[in-house]
Amino acid sequence: MSQFTVSGRFQSREGFSEFETSVEAPNENVARERVYANIGSQHGLKRPQIELDDVEEVSAA
Repeated sequence: MSQFTVSGRFQSREGFSEFETSVEAPNENVARERVYANIGSQHGLKRPQIELDDVEEVSAA
């Protein structure tokens, strides 16, 4: 599995809040799904309230 860094923003009471998180996933699509699930469950949000800006694979060095 690869490590991905995902950044974006989500809707909060004060407007939008920025975030950046790391997830382990076999590919970019699964990484996106895991971030939607994690952020949504932590903050009680639906997918349209979460915007993913960038998904990058972190190279294993």
